[in-house]
Amino acid sequence: MTERAIEIVQDRDRPSGHTLRIDGTDQSHVDLDDPRRLEFDYMQRIADVIDALAEPGRPLRFVHIGGAAMTIPRYVSVSRPTSAQIVLEPDERVTALVREQLPLPRNSGIKVRPVDGRTGIAALRPDFADVVILDAYDGAQVPAELATTEFFAEVARVVVDSGVVLLNLADRAPFPYVRRVVRGVRDHFDQVMISAEPATLKGRRFGNVLVSASQSPLPWEALARRAASSPFPYRVLPYRDVIEKFAGKTSFSDADSERSPAPPGGATFFS
Repeated sequence: MTERAIEIVQDRDRPSGHTLRIDGTDQSHVDLDDPRRLEFDYMQRIADVIDALAEPGRPLRFVHIGGAAMTIPRYVSVSRPTSAQIVLEPDERVTALVREQLPLPRNSGIKVRPVDGRTGIAALRPDFADVVILDAYDGAQVPAELATTEFFAEVARVVVDSGVVLLNLADRAPFPYVRRVVRGVRDHFDQVMISAEPATLKGRRFGNVLVSASQSPLPWEALARRAASSPFPYRVLPYRDVIEKFAGKTSFSDADSERSPAPPGGATFFS
């Protein structure tokens, strides 16, 4: 198997900013001087949900499926100090390069385990986490084993009833992939919410779709207000709209799952 090409590219206009690029795809961006500065729009949407979950600064227990440059774990370490964080990142070469060139802050509470998402989640005890974030890509596609109803059953076991699961997916209208993933999420969680750029929701472009799920009501009204004033404007679809417009008839299973669709134009689409 050919080794993946991994590089960290410094920003031209801001020396503290760096992008992790794998096989030509920009996977993460971090600002070592300001971990709250988020360059990718979907990262800001993830951060908005995290900020809305509890009072500011309250520590929570996080599991991150997919680490890359650990943008969101770094964000959490400064926005919710002393939060316990586990990162499931199977590529030890990526982690070693990030530790060398983009070292984590001291006492960050971030612990990296060199395992894939399925293995890492299966090893966790019930009710382990307040927040589980899936942001795992193999190149520019979500691995097939992280989109199945069986996997979401394991995630539901790990997250507390008041907790939230966040899935960063990619698709284009009419969203055949996202619809089946949402159906699988609905198999195990009572509440589901979706956010995306207006152009993505209207079918004008391929893009990221953030799915939020919980057994408890989600703060979609507060997030809709955030969306209107965000530096990256987006729309939030509450439970009712998700059920009417996005939930597919069948979920992916371990027997028939597939990776998320490849972006048009290849791996450099998100670059």
